[in-house]
Amino acid sequence: MRAAVLREYNADLSIEDVPYPVCPDNGVILRVIACGVCRSDWHGWVGEHPRVKPGQIGGHEYCGEVVEAGPQATWSVGDRLVAPFILACGTCPSCQSGNQNTCPNQRLPGFIEPGAFAEYVAVPFDHNLARLPEALSPTVAAGLGCRVTTSWHALTGRAAVQAGEWVAIHGTGGIGLSAAILARALGAKVIVVDVVQDKLDHAMGLGMQGCVNAKDGDVAARIKDLTGGGAHVSIEALGIPETVNASLECLRPLGRHVQVGMPVGHTARMEINMSTVYLGNLALYGTRGMPSWRYPSLLEMITDGAVDMSPLIAREIALSGTSAELRAFNGPTPPGVAVITDFQS
Repeated sequence: MRAAVLREYNADLSIEDVPYPVCPDNGVILRVIACGVCRSDWHGWVGEHPRVKPGQIGGHEYCGEVVEAGPQATWSVGDRLVAPFILACGTCPSCQSGNQNTCPNQRLPGFIEPGAFAEYVAVPFDHNLARLPEALSPTVAAGLGCRVTTSWHALTGRAAVQAGEWVAIHGTGGIGLSAAILARALGAKVIVVDVVQDKLDHAMGLGMQGCVNAKDGDVAARIKDLTGGGAHVSIEALGIPETVNASLECLRPLGRHVQVGMPVGHTARMEINMSTVYLGNLALYGTRGMPSWRYPSLLEMITDGAVDMSPLIAREIALSGTSAELRAFNGPTPPGVAVITDFQS
């Protein structure tokens, strides 16, 4: 089968013919229909993700059709499914308490095991998968497995955003734009922050209440002015010190900061304004992924028409175009995200 393989950091992925995957006893093999290209993939491509080594097949935002099922599999051949990027064991204390995204036995295709930058992907622990609704485009569904699910859990499972609250989103890449769209659907008033005006204009066209170009100066002060005292909730979607501190400093007293962006490599440790946390009585939440049992609430919201995630998708690409998309993350990116839908070219 064709796959895009990491052979050298910061270099084009190698398009190769690699062995067809072995079907897990407790899982399935999917024919990949669509796979998103995510900033988390970029962290591995540049060598900053500690688990991604040369030889890895990336790709963790995918949906596909079951072509083979193991003897302990939950799903059957022909089922069309969408995957979270964290595959939890289902039996440990974390899983049994409903917190599958913290499972210590989790499996991670695209980071440790071969991922979905390929025609086929093996999926262990297939009880984590969810049926792809007929009304949901596979291209849009591919963006759900990381960006949208993480944003949904950040807003609802961690910050408990309420209608009418002000939510600031720092960074309007894939995960930030997802958070903005979902926060609006929850009835929040949203301020988006970025350094790319085109991305801010795109978000404003989707109904956000305000935007701040970080190039123009004090982000926190401008958000406090726009919101009449500060955001109730602030979502940090990049994982860098500048946006983390802006996120903390833009909150009103008793505000909630959610760390969604991945601090990894040279940003794994950073200096933050802890005085702001102390003086403002702020709450800080970390979040990574989403428990798989929460998929129905998200999918129902989309299929019922309560939220339209299609503006998240900017372009469909071929497998051979993956390297160019990864390289684009080296600088400010254009609005929207890319999804691989052609695995033959």
